[in-house]
This record gives sequence, C-alpha cells and structure tokens, in this order.
Amino acid sequence: MEKQWFVVHTYSGYENKVKANLEKRLESMGMEDKIFRVLVPEDEETEIKNGKKKTAKKKVFPGYVLAEMVMTDDSWYVVRNTPGVTGFVGSTGSGSKPTPLLDEEVEVILKRMGMDEPVTEIDFEMKETVRVTDGPFNNFTGTIEHIDVDKHKVKVHVNMFGRETPVELDFSQIQKL
Repeated sequence: MEKQWFVVHTYSGYENKVKANLEKRLESMGMEDKIFRVLVPEDEETEIKNGKKKTAKKKVFPGYVLAEMVMTDDSWYVVRNTPGVTGFVGSTGSGSKPTPLLDEEVEVILKRMGMDEPVTEIDFEMKETVRVTDGPFNNFTGTIEHIDVDKHKVKVHVNMFGRETPVELDFSQIQKL
C-alpha cells in the first residue's frame, strides 16, 4: 500500500493541538511507518493596523488537518481516536475507509504553503539578450543583469528612450532571442 493524503476533521480551533497529539501518538504507538506528515495548512496574512504592519498565520481550512499516511485498520484507528479528531472527510459510515485527496489537490495545497515547490530549470545566463513577452515592456529586448533563482525573477536592462532601464521580470515573461 502506498502513502496518500487524507483530510481529518477536528474541532475548530484544535487543529494545532490535534497535530501535536497525533504526532505524539504515532511515535508512542510505533506508527511512524504508517503515518508520515501531519499538516495544518496556513497562509501568511499581512495587515496594517494603526500604521503598523502585522503578519499573522491564518488557517486555510479551519477545522481540518491533513495527514499523509498508509491507510490500514491500525492507522485509521490511531488517527480516529486522537483527542480533538471528529473523523475523516470522505468516509461513509463508521467502518468505511475515507477517500484520499487527489495528487493535484495536494500539490496545490503544498505549493500554497511554500512546500514541495517545483524545481524550475533556468535556461538563462547573465548578459544574455532576451525578449520580453509579457507586461508593459512586451516586445522590448534587453540584457539580463541579475538572476534571482529563489524568487524566479530576472533583472533585465531594457533600452528605452535611448537609455538602459533596469526592469524586474518573472522567468515566464522573457524568452531567448
């Protein structure tokens, strides 16, 4: 059997407690080979109050926790009987096994959390001449002056009004000439 992601329903506000309880239980009950990761999907939200910038984590799915696990009777029992858990999403009745998330759904959630980022092949080099394919500088050509792999951005010097103007662009906004 292969590991899959399942959605666990919790009492609202207990998501982090359920994650901690479940992680303790899987260790004490020797389930590390059946239950792998427990996640509480969160987004960072920035708000400005009284002129001060404040960043807070906000739950993407309040009342839900994601568990990466191999679904067996034992692993089902351990998760199901963790304090704060009310059940699995996608199970019909008390004895039936829940439905796992689709790979695409998991990918979207993990990407949103900044995990499992796809590896981007960078086919550009410093001082290379490229054409801008999108945005306000569409169809301009310029020279790559800086490549930021982590942010997927490049700084391209575009010739505008007879002057070199630095423009920051996404990898997707340029192409090789």
